[in-house]
Amino acid sequence: MPAPDAAVGRVPAARLTTAGRGRPWLWTLLAAGIAAILAVPIVAVLSSLADPRLEVWAHLWRTQLGELIGNTLLLLVGVGAGTMIVGTVLAWLVVGFRFPGRAVFEWALMLPLAVPAYVIGFAFLGLFDYAGPVQTALRHWLGEDVRLPELRSYRGVVLMMTLVFYPYVYLLARAAFRDQGAATLETARSLGRTRLRAFLEVALPMARPSLVAGVSLAMMEALADFGTVATFGYRTLTEAIYRVWLGMFDRAAATQLASLLLLFAFLLLGLERALRGRARFVQSHRRGPGVAPVALHGWRALGATAACSVVLGLAFALPVGQLLVWARGALDTGRLGFLSLLANTLFLAGITAVTTCVLALALGYAARLHPSPGVRVATQFASMGYALPGSVIAVGVLSPVAVVDHALVRGLEWALGGTIGLMLTGSAAALLFAYVVRFLAVSFQTLDASLGKIPPSLDDAARSLGAGVGGTLRRIHLPLMRGGLLTALILVFVETMKEMPATLLLRPFGLNTLAVGVWERTSESLWAEAAVPALAIVAAGLLPVFLAIRFSATPRA
Repeated sequence: MPAPDAAVGRVPAARLTTAGRGRPWLWTLLAAGIAAILAVPIVAVLSSLADPRLEVWAHLWRTQLGELIGNTLLLLVGVGAGTMIVGTVLAWLVVGFRFPGRAVFEWALMLPLAVPAYVIGFAFLGLFDYAGPVQTALRHWLGEDVRLPELRSYRGVVLMMTLVFYPYVYLLARAAFRDQGAATLETARSLGRTRLRAFLEVALPMARPSLVAGVSLAMMEALADFGTVATFGYRTLTEAIYRVWLGMFDRAAATQLASLLLLFAFLLLGLERALRGRARFVQSHRRGPGVAPVALHGWRALGATAACSVVLGLAFALPVGQLLVWARGALDTGRLGFLSLLANTLFLAGITAVTTCVLALALGYAARLHPSPGVRVATQFASMGYALPGSVIAVGVLSPVAVVDHALVRGLEWALGGTIGLMLTGSAAALLFAYVVRFLAVSFQTLDASLGKIPPSLDDAARSLGAGVGGTLRRIHLPLMRGGLLTALILVFVETMKEMPATLLLRPFGLNTLAVGVWERTSESLWAEAAVPALAIVAAGLLPVFLAIRFSATPRA
């Protein structure tokens, strides 16, 4: 660029690029420091495997371990199969066919992402349980012997999680089918395949990496879930950690269970990478026309519309409609305490969103200015938290925090005299630390992608004009990253609002959030009083869904 070179005159551009990156060791140290702090809970849980409590394992094995592992595996298999079938079929319907309502269903089928699984779970229980209005009405009309299938069962839990987590598969599968283009299917059809066989033999195998990624995300969410399995009485490892920790006050057993759950999470991550790591499909007609949707008529069109309507109705319209009905009645009682729940949630979510974005920006900047192997490893370590269940992170946070807390208290008592109580254990600081560990990956992935879109030449131009690292960040990068920064803040804010397991285990006495409010009320079957905080969580959850709808919008085929 002539102007910057003229401004600095004697300094070669190549030298400016290297010198302008500051001290590489400083960036590596910064990234390593952040990663080391955030990895402490994970290391704390893993270290319990190195020092196994044999008596604890023997007790767990005699009493519940077999059932917990079996239930957890069955849940993962059921949710994986359910989300793969529902998400893939819906994605192929909206990409491959034209039918009444397709334009609306294409984006509306993402809406269930806004509803936490525990919310849809208690809405269904309130509606369809034995004492609910549906079964009561059926008994009134058809006789006392009429019963619906038991919802508090394995099938009920799998159904709830499938309805909530299928959009992960739907989003990725829809993008994969759309990117395949028309030439792929036309080639298969020219070889004598029917449209169904072309889909099964060509389109579906080519979309395998996306399907595996979507199913893996759904299974990770199922593994981390606490509210749904606890509400439905289905015992898994996540639910057992909570019960052992707060019900039996056995933290050693809870830590051993957390280490087992951590291994499950790592196995899922490894399985996902093994299944799609070597899969590579190359499109020779990427810039060709997209898949031409076929117009459906008669009963086929009616069937497609009905299939989309049933899924959307069960996963979003029915639970949200029921919440609205309950909320109206609950507001009349005036016993909600909603404002204090909302204030606590906004406070925690706001601090978490800002903190994670600041740390993510530091990591992203280190990776941009000094992309050394050390920085890359540090960013990967710092981003591991999102793959881990909140209950595991909570267990991992408490032990090191307690050690630091006791050391701090001893130091203060020595320096000041007198007796000082614990300051960090059982405080909001420990909970915020767990949130940051859990959700840093969300902000980092968003900000790193946003930083990656800014040409490096702008950095060189800015520094050749005399701007330092801070000045370049403030005057060039942050204005260009405004959209990504806002997206990262919203995503972390909403995820924090929905988080339940870590909040239940680490919250200070008297500090309740919207998610905890929902849990406490549903535990006592106070469905109506749980509706208002649940609706607030759903309303916040719609923000990232609308962002996803906006970013995934494409011109009509």
